[in-house]
Amino acid sequence: MTRRRGYTREPARETLTAAAPQSAEILEALKHGAAALRDAGIEFALGGGLSAWARGGPPTEHDIDFLIRERDIDAALHALAAAGMRAERPPEGWLAKAWYGDVLIDLLFAPYGAAIDDKFFARCDQMSVAAVRMLVMPIDDLVVGKLLALTEHNLDYSSLLVYARALREQIDWDAVSARTASSPFARTFLRLLHELDIVPEASESRRSTPAAVRSWERWVR
Repeated sequence: MTRRRGYTREPARETLTAAAPQSAEILEALKHGAAALRDAGIEFALGGGLSAWARGGPPTEHDIDFLIRERDIDAALHALAAAGMRAERPPEGWLAKAWYGDVLIDLLFAPYGAAIDDKFFARCDQMSVAAVRMLVMPIDDLVVGKLLALTEHNLDYSSLLVYARALREQIDWDAVSARTASSPFARTFLRLLHELDIVPEASESRRSTPAAVRSWERWVR
């Protein structure tokens, strides 16, 4: 199937934040958290809803996600605590938490669908987010992570639909399809996007097949 004009992914290596308003409390926490990690020499990337907002997506009312290496967790918590935040390491085993006032900052080191390592940071985009320069996670990784997190007991497509409508031209849908091929919930969502005419159907050469998955895995190693 021929890809329709306007749906190819257009990476933005140098992009300003979207004009959509974001709450002052979240932006203040974002700036202070980013400054604390930067001053401590800890490499990080902005993730979650704010990474979509930075690319032109909707504002978020949720927490702030910073993606860091697992080895940097303790140093990051110390840096945020030294900056006056309340920090803790919960038992989940894949994140740590800090609070700037009432705003939660999650430090993620084992998100769905991505390893936080040198190759991950090399794929991130350097952007100006609320006038602060920082790395922002690839939008493909954000979508893949949210799709792989879907289960029978957590099956909510609403935020994914918003991201798909707002950012569809920035997303490599063939790569997303390949990376989420094992999930029936992801396959259903991608089919839904096609039925809603939000994105074209996956091309024949990159349809969700084991070969496509192997191709992606070779690329990220």
